[in-house]
Amino acid sequence: MRQCLPCTACCEGWLQINVNSEEIYPGRPCSNCNTGEGCRIYERRPVEPCQRFLCGWRDEGSPLPDWFRPDNAKVIVLPNKFRWKGYPVDVAVPVGKRIPPRALKWLMQYAQKHQRLLVYMEQKTKDAGFEKSQQCLAYGPPLFLQEIEAMVREGKRLWE
Repeated sequence: MRQCLPCTACCEGWLQINVNSEEIYPGRPCSNCNTGEGCRIYERRPVEPCQRFLCGWRDEGSPLPDWFRPDNAKVIVLPNKFRWKGYPVDVAVPVGKRIPPRALKWLMQYAQKHQRLLVYMEQKTKDAGFEKSQQCLAYGPPLFLQEIEAMVREGKRLWE
């Protein structure tokens, strides 16, 4: 299985999570994250979300190429996060403002080739930092795009 380190992207605030009642989001990394070195409380880290989280790049049998480690490709991939009309939907979250074109192109080509759908985020910025909310975009057939857009507009969660 692929190893995380030196990548710590999941703890750096790019994923919006809650760790031991601490809210983590872009611009506010986990206080236990030692960037590039790992988690200061790794042996005592909480089950949710830390122990149960599995980065798509680390997933056993992951189709993501080696260069797709989140700190390198600048994207965290959450495979098969939910389903739409029987199709798996992968979610991609940028490590930074947006997913770099090379990585986004790879994800879109993979989705098309393997009959998968893609929801991806972009960080919203304000002043010199990031907003807590993210812009949600989608790749797939027009009906999928319309439904995702409507769900986002109505404030509905796309997945649990």
